[in-house]
Amino acid sequence: MSVSRTVKAQPLTAEAFAPFGQVIEATGEPSFLINNGRCGRYHDLARPEILGERAEVTLSVGRSDSVSLPYTLDLLERHPLGSQAFVPMAATPMLVMVAPDVGGKPGEPVAFLSKAGQGVQYHAGAWHGVLAPLNGPADFLIVDRVGSGDNLEEVSLAEPFLIVE
Repeated sequence: MSVSRTVKAQPLTAEAFAPFGQVIEATGEPSFLINNGRCGRYHDLARPEILGERAEVTLSVGRSDSVSLPYTLDLLERHPLGSQAFVPMAATPMLVMVAPDVGGKPGEPVAFLSKAGQGVQYHAGAWHGVLAPLNGPADFLIVDRVGSGDNLEEVSLAEPFLIVE
């Protein structure tokens, strides 16, 4: 498959990622201490969005194969009825791919390179790529919605993008 469109991956920051969701990471001083002062809690980093009837929040673990750069982005998906969070269970960087919604279809993608220890929560309805750890296979804590309703849309890109560093 020939790829003629290129996207340069940029560092994952809360400000740059804000249109698509939240960055989940423990930086700076903790919000407060718990467990008799033995644990600093970084509180309320992201709030799950759960839409529709009979919907609940669920926690899962996903084990993903790794990818390498350059990476061919040929599939985007979104979940219109709820946010979706992916937090690496080990300190591994990942490639994060998103796209704005343009008339119900994904627009021009944006790519981010996370630091080890960063996770993301995509807004409900945000177009995003698949899990893409960069340093070998990795496990991710997944926080998302379960319940009635169709909560997955996938789009295969007729013209893929090449994601580069």
